[in-house]
Amino acid sequence: MPEGAQRKTGSGLGGLIALAVCAGILWYFWGGGVENKVADDAVKKYDIAKRSGTKMDICVQAGLVSAAYLEAKNEDKYREWKAIERADCVAAGLPSN
Repeated sequence: MPEGAQRKTGSGLGGLIALAVCAGILWYFWGGGVENKVADDAVKKYDIAKRSGTKMDICVQAGLVSAAYLEAKNEDKYREWKAIERADCVAAGLPSN
């Protein structure tokens, strides 16, 4: 290869893949991926409390699920889980709001 000549490396596919990976990481951390994962995990914990916990455990976990959906800015799921939280907390003996 002559001095000063540059070697061509591929067709840019590696750069495109790197760009796609970076875009995916940005979306995950700033586009709601983490918040939605937290909400999904909270629902799983609620399901465990529903199967094995006390009425107060269920009430608390429902509140954590609604808070997770609020953090994820998912208004439909937030409203749904606030209703579940109210019902579960009344069942646990707390006054309804």
